[in-house]
Amino acid sequence: MNSEEEFYDAVTGFDSDHSSGEFSEAVHKVDVDPHQINRTGRHSGDGPVQENGIKKHRASLPAPMFTRSDFSVWSILKKCIGLELSKITMPIAFNEPLSFLQRLTEYMEHTYLINKACSHSNPLERMQAVAAFAVSAVASQWERTGKPFNPLLGETYELIREDLGFRFISEQVSHHPPISAFYSEGLNQDFIFHGSIYPKLKFWGKSVEAEPRGTITLELLNTGDKCILNFKPCGLFGKELHRIEGYVQDKNKKKLSVIYGKWTECLWCCDPFTYENYKKNERRGGDQRKPKPNDDAENDEADDMPETQETVQVIPGSKLLWRISSRPPNSSQMYNFTSFAVSLNELEQGMEEVLAPTDCRLRPDIRHMENGEIELASKEKERLEEKQRTARKERAKDETEWRTRWFYQGNNPYTGTPDWLFCGGYFDRNFFDCPDIY
Repeated sequence: MNSEEEFYDAVTGFDSDHSSGEFSEAVHKVDVDPHQINRTGRHSGDGPVQENGIKKHRASLPAPMFTRSDFSVWSILKKCIGLELSKITMPIAFNEPLSFLQRLTEYMEHTYLINKACSHSNPLERMQAVAAFAVSAVASQWERTGKPFNPLLGETYELIREDLGFRFISEQVSHHPPISAFYSEGLNQDFIFHGSIYPKLKFWGKSVEAEPRGTITLELLNTGDKCILNFKPCGLFGKELHRIEGYVQDKNKKKLSVIYGKWTECLWCCDPFTYENYKKNERRGGDQRKPKPNDDAENDEADDMPETQETVQVIPGSKLLWRISSRPPNSSQMYNFTSFAVSLNELEQGMEEVLAPTDCRLRPDIRHMENGEIELASKEKERLEEKQRTARKERAKDETEWRTRWFYQGNNPYTGTPDWLFCGGYFDRNFFDCPDIY
């Protein structure tokens, strides 16, 4: 996928129809009982437990990825040129064993950046960390050629990661158009992250265009600072491939920091004066060199991550905000999943007793595909899609409207634009009226 197709362009109040993103820190408002989190947020099925009490998540899928060499990709996709893929029934060969709701949860892989933002008293450093979080959210999509399963109407996914300090819930709130709503909160009551996404995918022969529309909001303390990030279009010769440029400005629109890098590698920042001088020298053909890790570049805890091959030209005096984590050695046999993605469909003993019956982990076609049972997965996918069509016809016959369970339509309090907002109550685990979708 090209850089212009990115999944996540900004954090607060950004309409993804645009090629650049603006976000600002919103008012921190959380109404959460910490005792309730401890009481309802923990359950024995949330992964195995090591002797030291730290939960250990699986490191690989039950079965390796099947070969796609037996499928004629072009014979299928040539019929789809210019069409929206979400409205086309695609063979399961093009899927990866995750629902789109689980794919959304990958926003949270680098939650430590939100925690860092919450810990900074300096508003500039806080916004830089938020910018790094916005970029890190798309990094897991790199080299992921599989298409996630389209969620069924009413499908949900929850994830509680006490080691990362958050809990997450999402729901498929609309089928036509397909809209996925999500809500996440810090277990320390330090942030709320929520939004709704309407993905549009089109195939253009040699590339797939992804246009995720919607609003994503991260609520922190209010400072008036703003960050603008531009995910650069690839360009004719790929010169701008994966590149990101942006800046942090104050309420008077004064630039405080320049941010640059690649969403597939790393993100750096430096002061605007240094950046402009560097660019002027570059245009004049001056000698530019990429410094070594400790050569005029400031380091932080991100430098403790595994080294990756970087192609970003680092400006001397820059500070490293984020670096992509190395993927597991068997990633290519696991749909190019990250370690975080590998754990998303994990279903340990006891989890079925506490999960909503609509949770993605209980979806049989994804489960069969994960286990390498491709024919069974394909049959189950067809059965579930037909069941969904039948249910829709019955509702039309009875003139009844679909009722969402955990989200409702309203206006985003910070942008004033239409959005899907969390009703609350999910973690009370009262699932008696959940629909039968599987």
